[in-house]
Amino acid sequence: MRHGRPRHRRKLIAKAVGTAGALAVVLGAGITSAMATGTTPNKPTATGISSDQNTPWAPENDEAPLDHPKAVHPQALAAGRTASTGLQLKLPAPSGKYSVGMVGLHLVDKSRTDPYVSGSTSRELMVSLWYPATSTSGHYKAPYMPSISGAHFLATRGLSPQLVTLPTTAGHVLAPVNTTLGKLPVLLYSTGLHSDRAMGTALAQDLASRGYLVVTVDHTHDANEVQFPGNRLEVNTMPAGAHSSDTLKVRAADIKFVINKLGTLSNGGNPDAGHATLPSGLTKSVDMSRIGMFGWSLGGGAVATSMQLDSRIAAGANLDGQFFGSAQNKDLKRPFMLFSSGVHNRNNDSSWRNMWSHLKGYRVDIKLKGSAHLSFSDNEWMVTQEARLLGLSQAQLQQQYGTIDPDRAIAVQRVYLAAFFDQELLKKHSTLLDGSNSKYPEISFVR
Repeated sequence: MRHGRPRHRRKLIAKAVGTAGALAVVLGAGITSAMATGTTPNKPTATGISSDQNTPWAPENDEAPLDHPKAVHPQALAAGRTASTGLQLKLPAPSGKYSVGMVGLHLVDKSRTDPYVSGSTSRELMVSLWYPATSTSGHYKAPYMPSISGAHFLATRGLSPQLVTLPTTAGHVLAPVNTTLGKLPVLLYSTGLHSDRAMGTALAQDLASRGYLVVTVDHTHDANEVQFPGNRLEVNTMPAGAHSSDTLKVRAADIKFVINKLGTLSNGGNPDAGHATLPSGLTKSVDMSRIGMFGWSLGGGAVATSMQLDSRIAAGANLDGQFFGSAQNKDLKRPFMLFSSGVHNRNNDSSWRNMWSHLKGYRVDIKLKGSAHLSFSDNEWMVTQEARLLGLSQAQLQQQYGTIDPDRAIAVQRVYLAAFFDQELLKKHSTLLDGSNSKYPEISFVR
């Protein structure tokens, strides 16, 4: 998301949804027809990876490349009108004590060419910065996604802005940073394959309300849609069959570049390609000595790869994602959290077993009972709200999101992520990480 005057959501004609295959498109999470109809996919092999590479926690189940109508062009999206009716989605409010500010930045890496497009185009990214704010009056709350990318996001799910209105976040655009907190510890977020940075909003804005500067990153042309200044929409252009280890290398390079640009901020500069207005106090509030990273699914795998590439990342957390490439076979001497769904862990994922054996710093491995792979993304609460509109049964929801209550799933994730980063970046030990806690019976420790 980028700051500026919020634009009206654009009209986009929704696709009809009726078959199991169409259901997969609506959910937008890589759900196969077999999953939608209730049949069982191949079981994991002894190596921990299923024979068809379609394990529930695999990247293929994040946000599969979706078949968006070729006839719809970004300019066509701008021709619609404002939605006046439809389902209004809501986002869980942050649980921290601080108000939240937000700003979007357009970053251009002139030292790299984009690997997903032809020619010599420089790699460019959109990122959102979430932070504790003060004096939020007069600063509107940012939409979940900008209007054009949001319409594209809905269309690939068989929906439209007339049927569903994406939520308003807790982030007040350009609100002044709460400088009384001093320099803020930094957390970077990488999302699932072909997913959007918005998918981590529930966690990002909560961590910001607890005193962190959280940077959510869109990996351009890996993400299904990214809106840039000037209403330019970039979509997924990754080649079919791209190897996940190569994708992670690109993501790790993206993260290193973003950290470099945070350094520009901390030195008083403006890294935005268009020199957009920055929130008051931001350049004084970036703590480059306390940087952590977390990610969901392929983004979780990207955490380890990024930490191997950039030693400035002091602590990392993987939310239910496989590891790929050489990172899982290299020693990592910095703190790391493995946080898995109820159906995934070292017992059925060899990449987690490999990574665990190479974690030489503080390490913790926890499992969220009753959750599923998608429980660690905003899909957990969003699709649940849309279920009636989409005609999804409770059984279908539980198949993809588990049996845990969505609000509870998010609340528990927030508490344990904060406990981990508070301990490792703020040096505030949390007893939650010592073992089972009666307040959170859903969490079990894998020893």
